[in-house]
Amino acid sequence: MLPDALFLNVHMYGIMVAVGILCAFGVLFFYGKKTSVDAKFLDFVFYDGLISIAVGFGFAALFQATYNYIENPSEGFHFGEGITFIGGLIGGAVCFLVIYYFKRKKYNNSISDVLSLLPCCIVVAHGFGRIGCFFAGCCYGRETDCFLGLKFPGMPNPVHPTQLYEAAFLFVLFALFSYLLLKKKYKYNMPLYLILYGIFRFLVEFIRGDDRGNFIGIFSPSQFWSVLMIIGGVVLYVVLYKLMAEEMEP
Repeated sequence: MLPDALFLNVHMYGIMVAVGILCAFGVLFFYGKKTSVDAKFLDFVFYDGLISIAVGFGFAALFQATYNYIENPSEGFHFGEGITFIGGLIGGAVCFLVIYYFKRKKYNNSISDVLSLLPCCIVVAHGFGRIGCFFAGCCYGRETDCFLGLKFPGMPNPVHPTQLYEAAFLFVLFALFSYLLLKKKYKYNMPLYLILYGIFRFLVEFIRGDDRGNFIGIFSPSQFWSVLMIIGGVVLYVVLYKLMAEEMEP
């Protein structure tokens, strides 16, 4: 494992996040052209995405601060002590949709034209972000004697490198979504993303070793939101299926 800080206090975590965001926007424009999305609308999605990413990071910190306060209210509310991906995803998605709602009438395209493309951007960015987590030594797993176990600095025993498990899963999703979008013209990548990532995240939480406390019963905050992601994915699939069936009717 390489050290997190490389030179001049530049950290691999930040580098990987930056690489992920750049790849996400590269995928947006490349796949957008492949699927014949209007260039002006792609530009709008790009700027909307930039704003939503910034807002998402704020929500990621806000959600984590809230979880910390719920677990230890006596320590007070401290913003900026860690971030959580699902909180960022929720905040970023809401911001993206709000901006789109107010600007939608200016463009010939609609959100449905990029709805199956956006998960490709999300998973590739998230995948590189998880590699960044690996270098930073956060989001690690439980102790294990499995051959996959890795020993992190400051830890007495090997642990599951859950960051790499998740990164590998996300890159597999990227390949799957890309194939479905570009080769099969599949329109349901977004609900598929919500369902598949929700299931994976719910399960991988059982071998996470960093303590983030319980949220509802024995479930971690991420497991709670994962269940909602799965439910939301199923609902979104049904809604999209009905809408597309209506469009095909003469």
